[in-house]
Amino acid sequence: MTTHLTGGFTLEPYPGLPLTVRDVGAGRPVLVLHGGGGPATMAGVVDHFAATSRVLAPTHPGWEDTPRPEWFSDVGDLVETYLDLLDDHDLRDVLVIGSSFGGWIASEMTVRDRGHRIGGLIIMGAFGPEVEGHEVRFPTAPPGPPPGEGPGATAPRRGPSPAALQALVAYAGPSKSDPKLLYRLARVTVPALAVWGADDTVVPPDFGRAYAAAIPGARFALIPGAGHLPTREAPETAFAAIDGFLASIGR
Repeated sequence: MTTHLTGGFTLEPYPGLPLTVRDVGAGRPVLVLHGGGGPATMAGVVDHFAATSRVLAPTHPGWEDTPRPEWFSDVGDLVETYLDLLDDHDLRDVLVIGSSFGGWIASEMTVRDRGHRIGGLIIMGAFGPEVEGHEVRFPTAPPGPPPGEGPGATAPRRGPSPAALQALVAYAGPSKSDPKLLYRLARVTVPALAVWGADDTVVPPDFGRAYAAAIPGARFALIPGAGHLPTREAPETAFAAIDGFLASIGR
């Protein structure tokens, strides 16, 4: 069942699993997948594309106080749910954009896209593959209450909340990677771009270069002055790289 809300909808792809999806704009469909920091980290991406495209931005179960059934516990569950979302809404030529953990989901979706719904892939500071010699350092939530709670708590939270980290660990597993994904990326046949902050300490640029090299024809864009979230930390440069890539492929 689907319930339509202002600026989005909720649906129940499986019993006991409500899924909230922001749905804004009109035009070519763009699926935006957030990382551990939650939907707020991709707000700028949603706004950027909503001017010319229809943007779907789901909240992964387990973030923003949404329920995550215990059985819903690996990347494949998210991948199949979002591929079903594209199928159920008969969306085609979809541009999938994923940041950090969302990039893992986006890459795996593109590998498994048997229905050929996806027309382009953009990953930003993504992890997922196992790259020898390069360790992914999960961000940690700071101690103390969330922003706005407790004496003098006014600064925004840096990094995922404890609940988001718990969900992230459940999905990503103890290794935080899939040792087979680097090889399966050879199945990707759509245009792809990897966007990386030059100062990313969570997923280093050399990891991103190896990630991009595993995708046939993928391009790699290094964003000076940016860390793990280039579209937030250096938006002009990051979006120029993204828009330039899309223009070059006629999108």
